[in-house]
Order: sequence, then structure tokens, then C-alpha cells
Amino acid sequence: MNRMNRTALLVAFVITVFLSRAAIAQETAPKPWYSAIQVNGFVTSSLSYNLNTPDSRKNQYRVFDYDDNSFKIDACELVFHKDAGSPGDAGFRIDLTAGSSIPAIARSAGLNGGDFDVQQAYASYIAPIGRGLKIDAGKFVTHTGYELIDGHDGYNDNATRSFLFGYAIPFTHTGLRLGYGFSDAFGASLFLVNGWDVAVDNNRSKTVGAQLSLAPGGGVTCFVNALYGPERVGNNSDNRMLVDFCGTVALSDLVTVGINGDYGAEQRVLQGGGDARWMGVAAYLRLNLLADFSLALRGELFDDKDGVRTGTVQKLTGVTITPEYRPSPGFVVRADMRLDSSDQEVFEKIDTPSKSQSTICLNALFVF
Repeated sequence: MNRMNRTALLVAFVITVFLSRAAIAQETAPKPWYSAIQVNGFVTSSLSYNLNTPDSRKNQYRVFDYDDNSFKIDACELVFHKDAGSPGDAGFRIDLTAGSSIPAIARSAGLNGGDFDVQQAYASYIAPIGRGLKIDAGKFVTHTGYELIDGHDGYNDNATRSFLFGYAIPFTHTGLRLGYGFSDAFGASLFLVNGWDVAVDNNRSKTVGAQLSLAPGGGVTCFVNALYGPERVGNNSDNRMLVDFCGTVALSDLVTVGINGDYGAEQRVLQGGGDARWMGVAAYLRLNLLADFSLALRGELFDDKDGVRTGTVQKLTGVTITPEYRPSPGFVVRADMRLDSSDQEVFEKIDTPSKSQSTICLNALFVF
């Protein structure tokens, strides 16, 4: 072998050793901090049309779909999170939302940003106690209710929100949340928060809450939720109470049924010092008729016995049917056909009061 070949082999050997050491070093080097952060997103847009053609161009007693005959960007959401999965782990979550529907309604007092909202922002730690005690500190969406604020990790079967979602329960809380799973089937959570939809407390007292979750198998999941504490500005003693029940049963891959019940009361809120009460119930049915097509139905009753939640003593009922089409992964198109009724003339029909309103809502969303 001549000198040139020996030199070439030596150079090749040195390069191979260098690259091998570099590869080993790269594998053993700690990953940068930002590689553990996940980013998800969600966009939803809709058009609502009220067959009553109200002069105000507003749908009465609606939560997010309150504008009549208008295309809207309901919300654009970016979520940054590092999940805590096992005892000793820490993490965080931040949900940033902007849009002309959801942020303006669901935002909390003391953290107002117009069409922008920090919907959630909390730090998490799983204490090494038993199976792991999860501790969240910050702002998070409420544990109550069957329906949720649509987002990257879940959206509702119906495009519009129920009366119970809008008037029986809160949207968010700010404070502490402790959760513990006693088994794969049973868990419990405790809450110590500022109150209902307040990022900065409006009185000197705190609201306490609890949740019991049960998943015994067979497609059955149940939640019992509660909240108790004073909620009015500067009032530290007149408490608001809420008991909420949610349950779902997956009868098969084709059929899922659900139910939601709420009972609420508030002390000395009526004129003359009386206590107020409200209650409601909603039933849900989802039919997965095809691989990319489903049909959802919802029926509900909300009884505002003393008019403290809607501003009128009334019984509201609603029936909603929602076809859903999923043409590609992450993309959903829905259409709500909904009839609302009241035992009072609270709905606007052209320029006269009416006991009912009918609406059609078209909605498209994308999630990643």
C-alpha cells in the first residue's frame, strides 16, 4: 500500500471516529427546554340566521352565537403546554384566544382584553403522594357542565351552546385545583378559587368546589360537581350554591347518549332579601351514521324561577339538531337547526315580542 493510500485510510478513520463521537454526544446531550413544549391550535367560524328577523339583529339568550345574519370568526386559539404525566413531574398550560364571539363572553372579570383572552394559564405539579396528587395553580375552565368551550382538546356535538351552559354554570375559575385518582375508575378533585368568572376576586371570601368522577366501564362516565361561596361584589357572606351532574353512556360505536342536570341557589339576592333558585336539565343523543358523518340532537329545559340568571322569571326550552360532516382529519363542518321557546314573550320577532325563535347556524372548525 503506497503512502497516499495509507494517508487516505488514516483520514477516513479519524473522520469516522469523530462522527461517531459526535453522534454519541448528540444522543446523550440534554434536549433543549423548548423541545418539551407542545403547540396546538383551533379555529372556528360561523354564520347564524334568525328566522324571526329581529330588528336588533341579535339572537336572544344565546351564548356565543348572539349576532344574527353575520359571518363571524368565533375564536382562534393557540395552546402552549407541557404536560405533567407522573409523580414528580411539573408542567404548564396557556390558552390564548382571539375572536369576535367566544373571548368577549367567556373572559373573566379583572383580565379583560376585548376580543382577546387568556382563557387558561396555570402551572401544574404532580406531588409524589400515592398514585400522584395533581396540583394546578392559575386560571382554568370550569369543571361543571356537560358542554365545554370548544378548543383543540374537545368540541361539542352541537354548534350552539345550551341554556344550561350559558346561564346555570360559570365559564372559568382562578385559584387552586387538586386532583387525585384513587383508581382507574374513580377520582376526585377539590377547588379553592376566587369565584365565578373572576380573575381578580370581587370580595374577601373564596369559593370552594368539588368533583367526583366515576368510569365503571361499559362506556359509562359520570361526574358530580359542586360550587359554594359568595359571588357578588363586596358581599362576603351571601353564598351561591351549584350542584351539577353529567353522565354519558356509549351504547355502541354508533350511539352515545348523555344527560346534564343543574340546581343553583343564591342567598338574599331578591328584592326584600329572599333567596333565588334556578334549575335545568338537558339530554343529548349522538348517532355516528357514517365514518365521516354524524347526527346530534339536544333537548333542554331551563327554569329561571326567580329571574336572577336571565333577567326574567321564565321557563326556557330548546330543541337542537346538528348534522356534522368531517371531510378531512381535523376539519369539521356543522349546521345547527334550533327552536327556542319560553312561557314569556321574551324573543324579538321583527319588531314585536314572541314566545319563540328559530335559528340556523353554520359552523366550520379546524383543530390541530
